[in-house]
Amino acid sequence: MDIHRLHLDGSEALIAPAGAELQALRLGGSDLLWTADPLWPRHAPLLFPIVGALKDDQLRHRGATFPMPKHGFARNRDFTWIERDATRCLLELKDDEATRKNYPFAFRLRVAYTLEASGLRMDLDLHNPGAEPLPASLGLHPAFRWPLVPQISKAAHRLVFDADEPGPLRRLDAHGLLTPDLHPTPIRERTLPLREDLFIDDALLFLEPRSRGLRFEAEGGPALRLRWEGFPHLGIWTKPNPGPAYLCIEPWEGHADPAGWDGEFAEKPGSFLLPPGSTRHWVMTTSLEP
Repeated sequence: MDIHRLHLDGSEALIAPAGAELQALRLGGSDLLWTADPLWPRHAPLLFPIVGALKDDQLRHRGATFPMPKHGFARNRDFTWIERDATRCLLELKDDEATRKNYPFAFRLRVAYTLEASGLRMDLDLHNPGAEPLPASLGLHPAFRWPLVPQISKAAHRLVFDADEPGPLRRLDAHGLLTPDLHPTPIRERTLPLREDLFIDDALLFLEPRSRGLRFEAEGGPALRLRWEGFPHLGIWTKPNPGPAYLCIEPWEGHADPAGWDGEFAEKPGSFLLPPGSTRHWVMTTSLEP
């Protein structure tokens, strides 16, 4: 695999063309990304053109159906290298005969990684080169080590949000579809103490979070700082206990089909329509803070 290494002042990021996926991230001497062992064999997959699951794994467009796997196909496709140097790389995925069997639309998705003194920046641009509106969702799924350093317990970790998060919390059913039930948020005074049993019923879904950033931290250890732009939704997930040593912090624009909904993909709750000739942009930055 043609892995590209970004490096700057002791920091390092490894990026693969398969899924344009970040494979490793080292900041301030700390290895931050999950190792993708068999318990969950991914590091930071890119979710496109859907986030979550569609009913019966079928995309419906103008009366026709197209098979669409959970979280889409981009994470399983090889992107093309456009630029590569010591601190930045750019990859691209465009529609082709294979993608149109699942997703009958023209698109160009570009992903750029830039290693800066402050940390790693990820820029994503989706362009619609077609003559009709492009319906889509897009999300990030990075898995960070939990615990952040081995000598600190998992239970000592917390998420601290940038804004008050009164909720509500949403959950998924057994088919991975969004339930209508509203649950009280486990966040108190901007803080979510982390426990493995939070994830027994799958991910914690915040469809209207006020925050556009948070800290993943533990007393006596490093603090991982995430900020994002363009993503209105947020998922927090790991496998339930006894769980593996990672925590996924997932900014999204889009989410799973609501349970009982089976309409056209272009009208799907949570998805967006990109006009012909236009481009949509998202950003996420990852850094360490004291």
